[in-house]
Amino acid sequence: MSNTFTQLYIHFVFAVKYRKAVIEESWEDRLQKYITGVVQKNGHKLLAINNMPDHLHLFVGLNPKQSISDLMRLVKGDSSEFINKEGFTKRKFHWQDGYGAFSNSRTQIDGVVKYILNQKQHHAKKTFLEEYLEILQHYAVDYEEQYIFHDLLDD
Repeated sequence: MSNTFTQLYIHFVFAVKYRKAVIEESWEDRLQKYITGVVQKNGHKLLAINNMPDHLHLFVGLNPKQSISDLMRLVKGDSSEFINKEGFTKRKFHWQDGYGAFSNSRTQIDGVVKYILNQKQHHAKKTFLEEYLEILQHYAVDYEEQYIFHDLLDD
């Protein structure tokens, strides 16, 4: 649409179902490349992607032609299908319901990119749940504990 100008930077965070640590280093690069393809195919700009065994961070320059919820539905659905088709996990893979989506200004891009790329060092000091609660508090997002990513389950 002519005369439409946007600058939308969104930091997404989503977890493996029950925060199971199943994303392995042996295939995380393929997962990240696959998700990058989904993001780009939908007209968005990928700024950073990184994961830990139990969750993933994605930083996107958002194209307003697609809603955040539609993008997340495609990223999570298509990547789950990819993981299962490739047989990367012993059991059927699922992402947890829901996600975090946090807007950032252009001046915050470098900081968010560095934060995402340094996930392994960051998580040497804190758990994903601690990190996620800190992000929610940092962005002043109201939340109810019962709706935070489900606890780990034993098999």
